[in-house]
Amino acid sequence: MATRPATETLGWPGLAGTPVLVAGAGVSGRSAAEALLAAGARVTVTDAAEERLAALASLQAEGAELVVGLTEPPAGTGLVVTSPGWRPDTPLLAAAAAAGVEVVGEVELAWRLDRARAAAADAGEGPATWLAVTGTNGKTTTVGMLESILRAAGLDAVACGNVGLPVVDAVRAGHRVLAVELSSFQLHWSPSLRPAAGAVLNVAEDHLDWHGSMAAYAGAKARALVGDVAVAGVDDANAAALLAAAPASRRVGVTLAEPAAGQLGLVGDALVDRAFADGEPLAEIADVRPGGPPGLTDALVAAALARAHGVPASAVRAGLRAYRPAAHRAELVAEAGNVRYVDDSKATNPHAAAASLHAHDRVVWVAGGQLKGASVDELVAGAASRLAGAVLLGVDRDRIAAALARHAPEVPVREVTTGDDGAMREAVRAARSLARPGDVVLLAPAAASLDMFTDYAHRGRAFAEAVRAVIAETADPSGPGR
Repeated sequence: MATRPATETLGWPGLAGTPVLVAGAGVSGRSAAEALLAAGARVTVTDAAEERLAALASLQAEGAELVVGLTEPPAGTGLVVTSPGWRPDTPLLAAAAAAGVEVVGEVELAWRLDRARAAAADAGEGPATWLAVTGTNGKTTTVGMLESILRAAGLDAVACGNVGLPVVDAVRAGHRVLAVELSSFQLHWSPSLRPAAGAVLNVAEDHLDWHGSMAAYAGAKARALVGDVAVAGVDDANAAALLAAAPASRRVGVTLAEPAAGQLGLVGDALVDRAFADGEPLAEIADVRPGGPPGLTDALVAAALARAHGVPASAVRAGLRAYRPAAHRAELVAEAGNVRYVDDSKATNPHAAAASLHAHDRVVWVAGGQLKGASVDELVAGAASRLAGAVLLGVDRDRIAAALARHAPEVPVREVTTGDDGAMREAVRAARSLARPGDVVLLAPAAASLDMFTDYAHRGRAFAEAVRAVIAETADPSGPGR
């Protein structure tokens, strides 16, 4: 199906001419501002960082005003569209709420624009079908699998949201099925979102510094389950509880055990559907990449959402076979001296790191960064028997070191205290010194990256570059560090 031009005007009644403030000049802020300008709104964009605003200079020619560091909305503002990472107690957003100005996120903006377009008399078609995925871990892999399955079925589908492509851009392009990755922040700022089918993969401690409590964090995740079909990984107790409480008219569980009626699961070597069919095989375990329990759960959830949209089993199989994981997700970087070096920089919280660690028998663990209020005691206690050593870096490394001292005192620990560009190479050298033949040196940080890197991908690239450099040093005894 042909898509509409990205410049098509979208809006809802009353938006044209309305002063709208966009809070945050990042990727989603730019896309929101562009969509609002196209809809005829009077747009102001603010950000604390002057350089981020400068990158949006082209929007000034279209009528946007760029203002550094606003702490309250301009007089007459009718709507604030915020960056998802901005907390409700940010002075600007708190001031907007106190003044009675509605605050929403870019995903909510996309939802309303999509429905406004469909309601127009000359639209000729309904809104896009939204299939939403959230969870503490596995979101990006799941929406990638879902996009691949939907395209294998011949549908005009795209992965968007927290995966990278702003949802408002996907809506403006006219894609008919959206595989939407949603963070807890995005869900918090999307009060009217009702996906046709939504899924919660798992729920573990993360972003508690933003939400304030585990209950608030889980409550944000639960917003993905308010559509007609709710899906959850029921092997995870927290996700299962959200599914049981979901208002959706149809609730579908996903399990790595043999599925009961109304579930998808595993029977022998097959992924099987007992929710939308009576035990129909969808794919083989060997078709799923990445493998292991997390990858299989992601595949089953993607299959459940696709089946909720009527996709046949043949497309599920073809889509899973065609899918290739993105970088920095349990990616083998190199092998030298019978030691494998694996980049799982996407393991940005303890729950993800635990899954990564349990995929290997003996691990030299490279970890650390911003823990975002999460505890690592359960992670360390559960993985202690697998650890051949640990190398810690980043702002919260002392908290991981303390957990290792409590739960794995026999594990040798090295701390990297430098914060410059050489820190990752120093970490890899330390890990290499602890590793023995057959071990895996695993970057699974259990933490966010912004204390030292621009994002998890930057951290993963730094690890891969350091691995290659350290291996080269080993090959050349005269090289540095020998």
